[in-house]
Amino acid sequence: MEIRIGVQHVAREVVLESEQAPEEVRALVAESLEKGTPLTLKDERGHTVVVPANVLGYIDIGSEQRGRVGFGG
Repeated sequence: MEIRIGVQHVAREVVLESEQAPEEVRALVAESLEKGTPLTLKDERGHTVVVPANVLGYIDIGSEQRGRVGFGG
């Protein structure tokens, strides 16, 4: 699933593909914002992304649906 993170005062968003469930990501974001701790996510290759809670602009959590091939019709 694709996760896009908007960071305040940064023109580009952070984009990662993750195998974490959307519910798990939502819970991590909520906990980070509530406690003021950094948001830590893992991408599908095992890399870790850490974003301080005080600079989070937005989080866009994509669906778990894998990319479709071909033209929709």
